Amino acid sequence: MGGPRQGFISRKTNETDINLSINLDGTGKYQIQTGLAFFDHMLRLFIRHASYDFDLVAQGDLAVDGHHTVEDVGICLGLAIKQALGNKYGIKRYGNAIIPMDEALVMAAVDLSGRGFLAFDVPMTAQKAGDFETELVEEFLRAMAINGEFTLHIRLLAGKNTHHIIEAVFKALGRSLCDATAGGIGVGIPSTKGIL
Repeated sequence: MGGPRQGFISRKTNETDINLSINLDGTGKYQIQTGLAFFDHMLRLFIRHASYDFDLVAQGDLAVDGHHTVEDVGICLGLAIKQALGNKYGIKRYGNAIIPMDEALVMAAVDLSGRGFLAFDVPMTAQKAGDFETELVEEFLRAMAINGEFTLHIRLLAGKNTHHIIEAVFKALGRSLCDATAGGIGVGIPSTKGIL
């Protein structure tokens, strides 16, 4: 898998202005600023558990709400991961994790298949966690999976506290992606098609 596996995305629209970089062979270092404190906290958990290095500055129309910022960060993060993976030579391809957070238990499974898809079965017990709208978790994950061109399944196995549930989602996402993007047992591209 020679060479640094890094992605750099700069994306500006009438709603958001995002600059993002990621290093898949990092150590969990981050600088994150989106203007949404709860979202920043969840992204820090994701990056730490993925062991990536990550820099993100996102400015969005937060006076409207957080939707555009959260979705566009997902778009950019997916694109950056795709860019960093290149032709996916030597990766494991698959990863999964079951993560507890107190009473919450979440399963995440990922396939770096080249096909963007999200299956999200995580009923939320509240509409907000602090000032963060909990429905935006699914929007973020969908944007990330579609633009990163990977299949992602997230399922809530147990849990009542909304903060705990979302925290377990982001930690499980990090652990499963860390596993999938790591070096594989063999060499080459892990597909009988010869391409992912």
